[in-house]
Amino acid sequence: MARKLSMAFVMDPIESIQIDADTTFVLMLEAQQRGHRVLYCQPGDLGVDAGAPVGRLQEVRVQRKAGNYADLGPLQTVALDELDVIFQRKDPPVDEAYVVATQILGLCRRARVLNRPAGILTANEKLYALLFPELMPETRVTRSIPELLDFLEKMGGEMIVKPLDGKGGEGIFHITRGDRNLSSILEQATRFGERWTLAQRYLPAVREGDKRILLVDGEPIGALYRVPAPKETRANLHVGGQPKRASIDEVDRQIIARIAPSLREDGLFFVGIDVIGGKLTEVNVTSPTGVQEINTLENRCLEAEILDRVEGLVGGNSG
Repeated sequence: MARKLSMAFVMDPIESIQIDADTTFVLMLEAQQRGHRVLYCQPGDLGVDAGAPVGRLQEVRVQRKAGNYADLGPLQTVALDELDVIFQRKDPPVDEAYVVATQILGLCRRARVLNRPAGILTANEKLYALLFPELMPETRVTRSIPELLDFLEKMGGEMIVKPLDGKGGEGIFHITRGDRNLSSILEQATRFGERWTLAQRYLPAVREGDKRILLVDGEPIGALYRVPAPKETRANLHVGGQPKRASIDEVDRQIIARIAPSLREDGLFFVGIDVIGGKLTEVNVTSPTGVQEINTLENRCLEAEILDRVEGLVGGNSG
């Protein structure tokens, strides 16, 4: 008989989620269906008492019912190491508040935090992929507008720029040499030279789809294409990208084989990598999404596969 676990989800406000798209929601639903204790809090509910990490948590029952999908219990202060598993699923930006909450979770000694806090702090979602430059399109990270203009020329007059702390396609621009708004875009992207910006060669293959591949403990469990709308550069589902079924091909497997040892070493248990035209562009570690879309496209239940692995990690299949 499977051991019942206490699972907490540190996430954005639960009242703001979209139950037909949110990966965290189906992880909670699957945990509940297995009889595990499911708790919820936001990062601001975390703290430290007498050197031990604590949280103001609420037990929650979820159901796939629009407008009435979460019943919350009373707030209770819980020593985090009394829990078995803590899912850190807060969306970016990775700002000061996010960093402090992650550092608090890093004080846990017994509870298994997924993903590992130290790994998240190491793995900026735009920069982590640069550990593997041979897998990526040409990339430059800088706050300097002249350096970005230099990179644009080296890329033949076309590039993508994006902030290091964005999510869901926020702040991404497709820039061309002749754009009359070029200077203004770069001023906004860098906040007049005060914010680091990532510039990358534009990959025309994005029109066919930005492939999101979900990995659990370094192994692929599913993939989908996110195809941009005809008048949109960005493929993110949040901004109108359309999900399309995708297979994991040999190039994808070579990329995964190259990065998987680092993911495991850094405790990045559940991640989503983005691949365009056979090139790795991002490694998403904070709150990767795509589970519900893959489930719909392939008639699967990826959250069950993820929970199987989580139970295995903490001994949930014994006792």
